[in-house]
Amino acid sequence: MSTSAALDIAAVRARFTALQRPLAFFDSPGGTQCPDEVIDAISTYFRESNANVGAPYETSRRTDELIEHARQRAADFLGCGADEVAFGPSMTGLNFLLTRAFARELRPGDEVLVTKLDHDANVAPWLELQHDLGIVVRFVEVTDDMTLDYDDLARQLSDRSRVVAFPVAANSVGTAPDVSRIVELAHSAGALAWADAVHYAPHGPIDVAAWDVDVLICSPYKFFGPHLGLAFGKRDLLSSWRPYKVRPAANEPVGSRFELGTLPHELLAGFVAAVDYIDSLGWEAITRHERELGERFLAGLPERIELHGLPTMTGRVPTFSFSVPGLSAEETAERLAERDLAVWWGNYYALETMNRLGLDPEDGAVRAGIVHFNTEDEVDRLLAALRDLTD
Repeated sequence: MSTSAALDIAAVRARFTALQRPLAFFDSPGGTQCPDEVIDAISTYFRESNANVGAPYETSRRTDELIEHARQRAADFLGCGADEVAFGPSMTGLNFLLTRAFARELRPGDEVLVTKLDHDANVAPWLELQHDLGIVVRFVEVTDDMTLDYDDLARQLSDRSRVVAFPVAANSVGTAPDVSRIVELAHSAGALAWADAVHYAPHGPIDVAAWDVDVLICSPYKFFGPHLGLAFGKRDLLSSWRPYKVRPAANEPVGSRFELGTLPHELLAGFVAAVDYIDSLGWEAITRHERELGERFLAGLPERIELHGLPTMTGRVPTFSFSVPGLSAEETAERLAERDLAVWWGNYYALETMNRLGLDPEDGAVRAGIVHFNTEDEVDRLLAALRDLTD
């Protein structure tokens, strides 16, 4: 692992064939580009190891070893035991599966708290259980600067609270709530702390043990890997739930009980390569570079543009939601695309956030997301284009 805090951005970008073009990728909140080593790992698996598991011949043994290695690398990435992880097709799919297993223990009137910063993948599973079982879903408010209202969270907790579901970072406005504070409040009421780390994962280290979260879910394709879902659950918790699975499927390791069918082995190879890639840079270098770029963006943002969220890099990741006067979010994204600037527009599935901001639920806002492979020049190009749109 790199010990230097300085990021060699030219060397980083040389590892991505996808970046060798004029297009500047500020769409990473929707999915990051993959370094070539991730792509190569996937194709190498198909060439050398493609088989199903549990057979005595070479390719099957290699696949068994890959799965074991992927679990260990997932544990390294999340800060947990290798038996406490589960892979799935997506974060959303895993969350529906895990919430339904947990739902066997829920009763009418039990309460689940979600926040108005959440992506709907950490909201809709609970709303469907409200429909099916008669549980009560409550929404925790956010302040005007789009930070979590911890006082409202504390007020809404009760002896009926079973879960507090929250984002480690908001995929819409970039807010990074105080995880330890949320977990402490949840546990003080006897509720589970259920974390969505999809948006946070490319921006900083995850340590589920230090955070003391009960469940955490993320998506490797948001941190330079292939399309997968990855979940952590505390060992005792996962052991206590009865999963939905076929009868012959193994019960150990405990996390594997929540994996349905044959895993996408080639994508596990890509996942391992993605974690290795991040380790080769080191989080210190990544976070320092991202913070500098975020500060550069905020300092140069034209005054006429309305930023939705925190105006400094404190308490956030470098994901920025904004509106350009006189233009819809869709029109703004189209104008920027004409200048080879890839940004997103819409609600990004953060429906309650858009409602709280008073924005059109469909058009929403423009979103520009910075990750470590972005450059100062790309940020300056984006700022210049935004100045032109406001002149």
